[in-house]
Amino acid sequence: MHWVEHNHLLVLAILVLASGFFFTQRAEAGPYAALVAEVETERSLFDRNADELRHPASLTKMMTLYLVFEALASGRISPDTVLRASRFAVLRPPSRLGLNAGDGITVEQGILALVTRSANDAAAVIAEGMAGSESAFAQLMTEKAHQLGMSRTVYRNASGLPDPNQVTTAWDMFRLGKSLYKHFPQYYPYFSTTQFYFDGRSFHNHNHLLKSYPGADGIKTGFVNASGFNLVASARRSGHRLIGVVFGGTSAAARDAHMRDILDDGFAQLDGLEPKVHTASFDQPEPPTLLSRPKLPQPSAERRTGRKDVKLANSGSRPRDEGDGQEKAGANRGKQIWQVRVGSFPREKAAEQRLSQALKVAPHPFRHARATITARTRSGKKVYLAVFNGMTKEDAAAACQALKRKRMECASGRSSS
Repeated sequence: MHWVEHNHLLVLAILVLASGFFFTQRAEAGPYAALVAEVETERSLFDRNADELRHPASLTKMMTLYLVFEALASGRISPDTVLRASRFAVLRPPSRLGLNAGDGITVEQGILALVTRSANDAAAVIAEGMAGSESAFAQLMTEKAHQLGMSRTVYRNASGLPDPNQVTTAWDMFRLGKSLYKHFPQYYPYFSTTQFYFDGRSFHNHNHLLKSYPGADGIKTGFVNASGFNLVASARRSGHRLIGVVFGGTSAAARDAHMRDILDDGFAQLDGLEPKVHTASFDQPEPPTLLSRPKLPQPSAERRTGRKDVKLANSGSRPRDEGDGQEKAGANRGKQIWQVRVGSFPREKAAEQRLSQALKVAPHPFRHARATITARTRSGKKVYLAVFNGMTKEDAAAACQALKRKRMECASGRSSS
């Protein structure tokens, strides 16, 4: 029942570059993104920043469940298959079932724990039981995402616990929600479970739309500090099924209210009414800015090195609902000592744009890399080098091969740091 283990994924800079938030403290759009589309036609009825990268938080568990459902449908596992909790799994931050090392849960209990409690320990138990390790399972999740057309999604764990490289978009979440509904109609009703009993305790579903929105029957909530309150919701009325996605709510109630508004508007459009304009103020005078912004390097460090590493600010506090924490670095990190330079430019903005272009051309080779912009002075003029660091030799070679096919500059070599 063990699958093949692969490496960790994607670059730290991808969220920053593709979202257009490079070195800014606030942005008009904030972390907000939303989408409503009709399942059968994929007709978009509401779209705000739906192709921009966001952190999925516990929406990640939708893909964890997709792989579970796939294994159930193929007979590789059964609902009664018992999976054992490791010490790593039981130490995952909240939310949790409260398992102890060595405890067993059935696959069906794991499904229900993810759907209702959004239990991070149960997600890790599933990942380890099916793939041997959570990192291996995350690789399988990313591969499956790309097979489903979720081209901008990368998974680093099975739970959605914070990782700056774990990213998705509203459109990709719509595609995943549609795939769960279409591919596994026999298992999709799990998402409408409102209550789960385990070890003498009762856990309630975090998706409050199940009880408050007519026609709602799934799918999943999510929250970490870096994303705000997220929700993918599915509802059916008058023979039409819509899937809505909201990222960046300031509270579960505000997120749910916005979801109800845009779903109502979507169904109204299907009845022939004109679309309404919605703004997601979330009861704030300004758009929310929950997504952590990259911090500028300290001036002294920048003067010493001339290099800016693209990093995400750490909020430092633990979410109450679905947990907080960082996954450990991959075992192959020591081999990632190669770098790829993709151009030198007279303006920093041009270097940022080249990094973003290179990521789109070769996302897989750059999956481990750290994007940097290094300032140099040549012939009395400042130039900015666009560089990816922390790569394996094989990935560096593959990246240059892909870029050169697009007639883009690329030079690889051992990293000097």
